[in-house]
Amino acid sequence: MNQFPLLAKYNQLMNQRQYEAVTSLSMSELYENKGAFFKSVFGTLNHIIVGDIIWLKRFAEQSSSPKALSYILQQKMPKSLDAVLFSDFEELKRERIIIDEIIINWIKSLTSYDLNKCITYRSINGKLFIKPLVNLIHHLFLHQVHHRGQVTTLLAQYGVDFGETDLVEIIDACGV
Repeated sequence: MNQFPLLAKYNQLMNQRQYEAVTSLSMSELYENKGAFFKSVFGTLNHIIVGDIIWLKRFAEQSSSPKALSYILQQKMPKSLDAVLFSDFEELKRERIIIDEIIINWIKSLTSYDLNKCITYRSINGKLFIKPLVNLIHHLFLHQVHHRGQVTTLLAQYGVDFGETDLVEIIDACGV
């Protein structure tokens, strides 16, 4: 069973909630170096977008559904994992909304044949890989979950309660 539409919906919802929670921070709090992997709340949110663009560009270059990823093909490949693509929070937020819609539409466009393919890509440092697309899509979602967890922890340090993050919250109930 293909769980990716559910994960894409969850991804979008959690990103919306996280960005809404982040709006309660002051500008200094948003950019404050808290010792996280990508320093600040803003740096971590920016990194999630960087990761998404890197992976979606790799997928787009070998996709049988290029229309769904055409926006991504127009983006420049980030040079590093801590590249700052957006310096303004509102601009970053707008891009997050666009990327989440792209992910949802791309996932909807994938066929069983697509999911069973392997793709070839290079890491940022140039190392060549050939891996199953289905596993790399899991990585796309898990990467976001990992770093959203970091942002949630940073928010808690500022006294912001992010609320529910469990996937089970959005799973439809079985008919009774």
